[in-house]
Amino acid sequence: MNIVVLVKQVPDSEAMVQVKADGSAIEVEDKYNLNFFDSLAVEEALRIKEQVGVGKVTVVTLGTKKSVEALRTGVAMGADEAILLQDQAFEGGDEYATARVLARTMRDMDYDLILCGREAFDDSSGAVGPLVAEFLGIPHVTVVVKVQVSPDERTVVVEREIEGGREIIKAPLPVLISAQKGLNEPRVPPVTGVMKAMRAEIKTLDLASLNLSLDDVGRVGAKEETLRYYRPPERPAVTMIEGEAPDAVRQLVKLLKEEAKAI
Repeated sequence: MNIVVLVKQVPDSEAMVQVKADGSAIEVEDKYNLNFFDSLAVEEALRIKEQVGVGKVTVVTLGTKKSVEALRTGVAMGADEAILLQDQAFEGGDEYATARVLARTMRDMDYDLILCGREAFDDSSGAVGPLVAEFLGIPHVTVVVKVQVSPDERTVVVEREIEGGREIIKAPLPVLISAQKGLNEPRVPPVTGVMKAMRAEIKTLDLASLNLSLDDVGRVGAKEETLRYYRPPERPAVTMIEGEAPDAVRQLVKLLKEEAKAI
C-alpha cells in the first residue's frame, strides 16, 4: 500500500511572533518543527504500512529549503521517501493555491491513501487537505480518530469526531483522511532513524517540473489576499489583592463592582 502524507513545518508553540509596525507582515522567531497534527498523520501511515506488511510512505511538503527539516523528521520516524515542492513562484499563496500544487504532484504519483493533519498550527484553516481531495476527484474524511484499512476490499472504515458524538464512515480507496488528536501517539524517532534522515536524499520539484502555470500558483493563483496584520490588544495590568482572606474578598467584590462592572 502506497501512502502519501502531506506535512507542513510550522512555528514552534513557544516561538515569538511579532507584527511589523506597518502591519505588512509578521516576524517569527527562528523556531520551527513538524506540525503536530501532521505528526499524527505520519504515525498512522507508518502503522498502516506495518499492518499491511508492504508498501511505501512518502512525505510531501510545500515550502522553502528550511521545510526540509519537517521532511527529515518524517523520514526519521520511518517514512521511505520525501518530496519538497519549492519555487519562488509558490510563495505567498493561500490554501487554494497550495492545494493546487500539492494535487498536481499527486497526479504523477502512485498512491492508495493520502493522510494529512486536521489543520496547521500557524493558520488553523483546515482547508488544504479537503481542497487537495477535490482537485484530485477523490473522497475525503476529516477529523478522524480511528482508521481501519482493508487492502483486499480497497476500502477504509474511519471514525471521526462530530458535534456531540462520533461518526463511522466507509469509503473506497483512494481517499484523503485528516488526522485528529486522539488518533494515535506519534513515535519518537530512533537514533537509527535520525541518522537515516540526515543522509536521505530529498527530491525537489519546482514549477517547471510540475508543468504548472504561474497563474495557478503562489500569490497570483490565490483566491484570498491578506491586506494587513493587526496586533492583538494589550492586556490590562493585573491587580494583585493582598491581605487576609476576609479583607481580600471585600476588596475583590468592590473591584468587580466599581472597575470591572462584572457584578
